[in-house]
Amino acid sequence: MARLTFYLASGNAHKAAELQALAEASALTVTVASARAIGGMPEVVEDSGTFVGNARIKALALRPRLPAGAWALADDSGLCVDALNGAPGVESAYYAGPQGDSRANLAKLVDVLRDVPESRRGAQFRCVLLALGPDGAEQIFEGGCPGRLLAQPRGQGGFGYDPLFVPDGYDASLAELGDAIKNTVSHRARAWQRLADWVRLQS
Repeated sequence: MARLTFYLASGNAHKAAELQALAEASALTVTVASARAIGGMPEVVEDSGTFVGNARIKALALRPRLPAGAWALADDSGLCVDALNGAPGVESAYYAGPQGDSRANLAKLVDVLRDVPESRRGAQFRCVLLALGPDGAEQIFEGGCPGRLLAQPRGQGGFGYDPLFVPDGYDASLAELGDAIKNTVSHRARAWQRLADWVRLQS
C-alpha cells in the first residue's frame, strides 16, 4: 500500500504532536502532517452536538486545501464526567467560555466538582478520529479512557484536563504519567490503534 498522508484538521499543537508521536510509534506507512503545512486550519463552528459531527465539520473544512491523494484527519474529543451527566463532553474545549482557555476550563471543573465525593468522581475521556479520503470516503475510529477525577490538579505534563484525570489502573494523573504511558492508555491512543488496524487491513 502506498504511504497515506493525513493532514490534521486542528489548530491545536498538542493534538498534532500527540498524533504524530502515535504515528511514528505505529511503524506504519503513514504520515500525519499539520494543517499549517497547507495554509492552516480554517475557522469552523463546532455546533453539531456530537463528537462525530464536530469531527466531520473540521474534516470537511480542511478538505479543499488537501493535496491530491491526501486525507483529512479530524479529532474531536472531550471529558465526560459522570456526576455532570456527561458534561463538559463536546464542550470540553470551551467549558469556561468561547475563548477556549484550558487553564480556565480546568479551574472551572475543579470548582464545579468541589463538593462531589470521591465515590462519585468517575469520568471518561472520549475521542473520535474521522478520516476523510480524497474520494469522499469516511472512516470513523473511537476510543475511550475511563478513570476518576482528583480534587486538585497534579503534574506538569500533558494538557487540558490531564492534571485532574487518573486513568483506571493508575494512581497518578495523566499529567504525571508522562507521554510514554499516556500514549498507550489515552482515549486518543486507543482511537489511533483502531485507525492503525484499519490501515494494516488496506495493505
